[in-house]
Order: sequence, then structure tokens, then C-alpha cells
Amino acid sequence: MRKKNSFMKFVMSVLFIGIIAGGGFVYLSPQFEQNTPKITLKTNGFWNLKDSLNININDASGIKYYKITFIDGSKKLVLDEQISSTSETNLALKIKAPKLDMFYKGIDVKIKIEAIDNSKWNFLNGNQISKTYELKIDNKKPVANVVNNSRYIKHGGSAVVVVKVKDTNLDDAYIMFNDKIRFELIPFYKENYYVSLIAWDVNIPYDGFNRVSLIAIDKAGNKTKAKVPFYIQKLKIKKDNIKLSKKFIDDVSTNVLEQMNEDVPTEHQERFVKQNHTLRAKNIEIIKQSVMNNFDKSLIEDFKINRFKRLRGSRTAAGFAEKRSYFLDGEKIDEAWHLGIDWASVKQAPVKLSNEGKVIFNSYLGIYGNTIIIDHGMGLSSLYAHTTNQYVNIGDEISKNKKIASTGTTGAVMGDHLHFGILVQGIEVNPIEWMDRNWIRTRITDILKNAKKTIKADK
Repeated sequence: MRKKNSFMKFVMSVLFIGIIAGGGFVYLSPQFEQNTPKITLKTNGFWNLKDSLNININDASGIKYYKITFIDGSKKLVLDEQISSTSETNLALKIKAPKLDMFYKGIDVKIKIEAIDNSKWNFLNGNQISKTYELKIDNKKPVANVVNNSRYIKHGGSAVVVVKVKDTNLDDAYIMFNDKIRFELIPFYKENYYVSLIAWDVNIPYDGFNRVSLIAIDKAGNKTKAKVPFYIQKLKIKKDNIKLSKKFIDDVSTNVLEQMNEDVPTEHQERFVKQNHTLRAKNIEIIKQSVMNNFDKSLIEDFKINRFKRLRGSRTAAGFAEKRSYFLDGEKIDEAWHLGIDWASVKQAPVKLSNEGKVIFNSYLGIYGNTIIIDHGMGLSSLYAHTTNQYVNIGDEISKNKKIASTGTTGAVMGDHLHFGILVQGIEVNPIEWMDRNWIRTRITDILKNAKKTIKADK
């Protein structure tokens, strides 16, 4: 009897160990993992019924089954269903809308997504999940019309566009130049109307002009694209050859790079190219971002701008859109655009504003030296570079004729002067246009005036 009891205890011990081991195997084995599949539907809550729904189903043990159902009230339509014997762990699905009646008027629908993985958990049935997403149906494109715009735009120049954009679920609207450069819209005069100054970047050649478009997109992805018509005009481009000296590079290029905490190459050619090409690109990007982040985007009911005046008593040392080639020891080593007007007068001549505005930038800026940027509204800014003394601070509201700085020799310069620039949403444009009273009237303010008449008539 004692032997029998000992045997039974041994058997029970083995069974207990076996159960513990088996349970441990089931609990720890990847085949019995207990994590439910992960489901993601990329959506912002809207669907236009034209674009596919992007659905991802992920599980480490693989997806055994999934089902996607379209639900509108009591109507249920299976969009996709699949039983799979593969070990696919990541399913990226593009689900098309169901075939609906052409008069379908549904607004609020649900997308139900069910999935089961290949795990042996849950009595070999796998881990299951079901998620339901609520979507609003919107298949109507935004209203996007051009109300009025400048008739002409010149290479390197500016123009204005007034548009109407309307949609209950509007997500974004803007002007695109050549499908490359985006210009923001600013609310204008009345609800659903907007205005934008645009620029023909001189880096886009005359024969490279394609089109200017108004684009409006709603939250469901419906998109309207309307052409903004322009007659285009050529710009006379002057070419200059500039001979560099090693002394200039030692004195000027080295100083500019050091002031911007850039490494200074040993070789003169490499040093100048870094200052004139690499650093110039960084400086231009800083200008662009400073303007885009700080220009006034509040409602414009009226826009008044005086013509910009040249530095008093000055001569023009360099003009806009000069294509400069730089030579060292008889060899061309670099080239760059000069995108402003250089005015030279006496040393430390006073720099005064032609138009009131707000200071949005005041700092040392590499090749530009000590630089001030003034925002004048509607995306229009003026730039004053190479200054020696500055008498304003960022955020200051400056009145017309106010002295803001003195000319100087900071940055990449050969002598005391002022680099004056006009910016449209951060892009340097031809200042000569904005120094012409008749051009401002016919190309800008008259366009706005006539647009307001059209808007008033729109009930």
C-alpha cells in the first residue's frame, strides 16, 4: 500500500509539473500571444467617396481574417472581407467606396473594421478586435473663383489677386506659382473673400513661366483649382563681372563667416564660395521664414501704400536682378543674383521709412550685415541691409519718415551703402515697381478698389 501511495504521489507530481510546464508554454509561446491586432484608419473625420480609405491592420502573429463594413443607418454594405492562411503581419489596405445610388444623400456614416489574428489563444480562435469610425460624407468641391487680379506680371515683379473661396469644411486655400511657390491668402473686406500679393521669383526664368493657380481643398479632400490669368512681361537682366582680391576675402568673407559661427575654409576660393553661395542661401531662407512667421494676416478692409523713395542724396551703385559672376585670379569661381538696389551717399547716411510699418526683423544676417525688415501689411515688407546703427526694436510700430538706421559697411560689402529690398511673402521682388506711384495705382490699388465693388454687389 505504501508503494502504491508513493507511486500515485509521483504520478500526481509529474502531472502537476506537466500542467505547470504546459501552462507556461501556452502563456509564453509566441503561438499563443494575447495581443489584439492594431487597426488604424487614416482620416480626419471626412470622406468624399472618391478617394480610397487607407486602413492598416497589424499583428505580430499575422492576420487570419478581416472584414470592413459601410454602415448608414440600417444599411450595411461589406466593402472588403478576406480569410487568409498566410502570416502577413502588416496589411495596408486601400478601400474604395461602395456603389451607391447617384442620388445618395448620406452625411453621417460608420466604417466598422473587424480583424482576427493567427494566435492559438482563445481556444485556438485567435485574438479578435472590432473598431468603428464615424465619418462625415462630403463630396462637394469648394467654391474657388478669381474676383480680380493685376493684368500683367513682370519677371521678378509683383501682382495682386483677389479671390472668393467658400466651403463649409474648408481646410486650406492658397495661390500657387508654377506649382512650386505657395502664397498665403489674407482675409479681405468681407467673409469668404481673400487677397494675396504674389511674386514672380527671378530664379524662375521668363520662358519657365507656366501658370498661377488658386487652389482650395476641403477636409474631405475635395479640391478646386482655378487659373489666375496674367499677361507676362520680360525683365532686362544686367550681367556683371566682379574681380575679387584675396585681401577682400581675408577681410570680408572671413569676418562674415566668423560672425555667423561658420567654419572658415583655408583656401580663398572655397572660403568665398561658402560665404557667397552657401551662407547666402541660408540668409535668404532666414529672411523668408522671418517674414512668413511674422507678417500681419488679419483682415484687410483697405490697403494704402505710398511709393518707396530712394535714399536721400544717393546714387545707385547696383540695381535689381544683376547676375553677378565672380572671378579670382582670372578664374570664375561663383555667381549670384543681386536682388535689391544699392544706394550710396555719405558715410552713415540716415535711413528713413517711406511707409509706416512694424519691425519684424532686426539682427546681423551674414552677407546682409545688420538688417532690418519692416512689415507693411498684405505680405509686403521692406528690407534695409548693411546698416551701422539701428534705432528700432522688433515689434516697434514705426511711422512714415521715421529714422530707423544709418548706412554702413556690415556684411559682405566693399564700401558704405544701403541695400534696399522689397519682399512679397519673403521673396525679393523688383523695388522699382514699388517706387512708381502710377504702377502702384494701376497694378495694385485700382485692382483692390474694383474688387471691392464686385464684392459689394455679391449678395
